[in-house]
Amino acid sequence: MTTRNVVFPSGRQALYERNRYSPAIQSNGFLFVSGQVGSLEDGSPQQELKEQVRQAFENLNAILTAAGCSFDDVVDVTVFMIDPQSTFEEIWQVVPEYWGEAPHPTLTAVGVTWLYGFDFEIKVIAKLP
Repeated sequence: MTTRNVVFPSGRQALYERNRYSPAIQSNGFLFVSGQVGSLEDGSPQQELKEQVRQAFENLNAILTAAGCSFDDVVDVTVFMIDPQSTFEEIWQVVPEYWGEAPHPTLTAVGVTWLYGFDFEIKVIAKLP
């Protein structure tokens, strides 16, 4: 079995251990990041949609930073949204704050009915520097 090189962001390891998954795995020159939601350190959600999206990106950035990466290293993005027909425009007002300049990573956006009490989730694959 291949050894997994796990990346933990500062201050959130207990949350990942309690939920029994790794925030990110380094493998073959890439960083595979688990879906990040707008959770505070105790796991509770930010209340407003835009703040949830910002917090999800902040949580993502903490993992990228812990691995020596930034959003500029991201090559593939998957986002999950509750009720995208009514939330997409509001969510996409926040994304440029973190997305960076073109060329942008690939993107898959998925509408879902449940995200464990959250409205937005983002998972990425990044090229390790």
